[in-house]
Amino acid sequence: MLKRHARAACTALAAAGLLLAGTGGAIADSAPATPSAATTLRTADAPPELLAAMGRDLGLTPTQAEARLAHEAEAGATAARLRDRLGAAFAGAWVDGADAGTLTVATTRAADTAAIRAAGARAKLVTRTLAALDADRAVLDRAAGPATPVRYVDPRSNTLVVEETEAGAAAALLAATGTDPGRVTVVRIAEAPRPLYDLRGGDAYYMNGSGRCSVGFPVTKGSTHGFATAGHCGRAGTTTSGFNQVAQGSFQASVFPGNDMAWVAANTQWTSTPYVKGSGGANTQVTGSVLQPVGASVCRSGSTTGWHCGTIQQHNTSVTYPEGTISGVTRTTVCAEPGDSGGSYISGSQAQGVTSGGSGNCSSGGTTFFQPLNPILSAYGLTLKVSGGDPGPGPGPGEPEPGGTWKAGTVYAAGATVTHGGATYRCLQGHQAQPGWEPPNVPALWQRV
Repeated sequence: MLKRHARAACTALAAAGLLLAGTGGAIADSAPATPSAATTLRTADAPPELLAAMGRDLGLTPTQAEARLAHEAEAGATAARLRDRLGAAFAGAWVDGADAGTLTVATTRAADTAAIRAAGARAKLVTRTLAALDADRAVLDRAAGPATPVRYVDPRSNTLVVEETEAGAAAALLAATGTDPGRVTVVRIAEAPRPLYDLRGGDAYYMNGSGRCSVGFPVTKGSTHGFATAGHCGRAGTTTSGFNQVAQGSFQASVFPGNDMAWVAANTQWTSTPYVKGSGGANTQVTGSVLQPVGASVCRSGSTTGWHCGTIQQHNTSVTYPEGTISGVTRTTVCAEPGDSGGSYISGSQAQGVTSGGSGNCSSGGTTFFQPLNPILSAYGLTLKVSGGDPGPGPGPGEPEPGGTWKAGTVYAAGATVTHGGATYRCLQGHQAQPGWEPPNVPALWQRV
């Protein structure tokens, strides 16, 4: 782990999708044209500093950056519907192109390709399902060591990727676990990832008056205010002070390794806000927590390195740090340096996760990993602080509430089912439910079944 005794802040912006002209077949019936995914995720509200950072790091004009965020939102919703439809044959999805204008969905079943194309995506027929490759990764996770620090499924190549720091380390791991080398791509890396040590997301805080990390996302738990952050920054009972060195609160729970998640309860001097710290200190609004797909743009802001952008490379990645293995993190091309740990990744206005670790730096480039936020909210019963939006029309005068099992504040994973207004819905994209995001109102997030 690296500690930095200087101010740290980090935010990230990740968005995923594709602006599709229309859908076909059963998918069109279950995905009304309005409201669009881009409208639901409020991509048009992306602040100028975020668009500027995307321009610097991704070579986009502000107009192109705005278009990319909208495309990514639509692609995320389309990919989620197709994943639900393809079931066990699903082999991953990703976006390509400077504007994220091309969505590709992979399947192991030739009969699925027509449905994929009808939904406006490219179809790729492969031999291995995403579930099968994830199962291979889980086997490797149990035996991996520091010389094979990163394992993930690459849907583009339909292989399991193992990164090694020493020649022959990956081969030895495969032999020890009986994993077929034909299913694996080995990548040599010069540097192993490490945690990036270091109530507004991205602001610095200090642990026990010494080491520094960054606020992830402001949250509430009942009447208590606080924030989500990385588990490696502190253990339950660790005290914190804010960016201004004023007493702030203490860690209530922490997991590391295994995962890299924690939350800090603040004292009454601190109030959670629905913002992360943007370029130049400007506030960037947070309106939800919809995780975006592979290939989507993602930006990060830290007090050590400022705003930097890149793309999401893989979800559900496993990383072995010297302290142990963490699983379920997302791999990105965004750079970071010591002092950025724990801070916010955000896509458009959608919270993505908190910085865990990485390799490289922001001079020569690097790789980072973030712990997705939704599992933190779910594990600790936290509510993400979000900006107010349109709560929707709700029931008319004298009309009863629709009822059902759907509940605002609940974290729903893809595949979860709820009832609302007498109908059953299946979750397409993981998120924390909010007023106004009732299943009938957000076809980007819910599929009627």
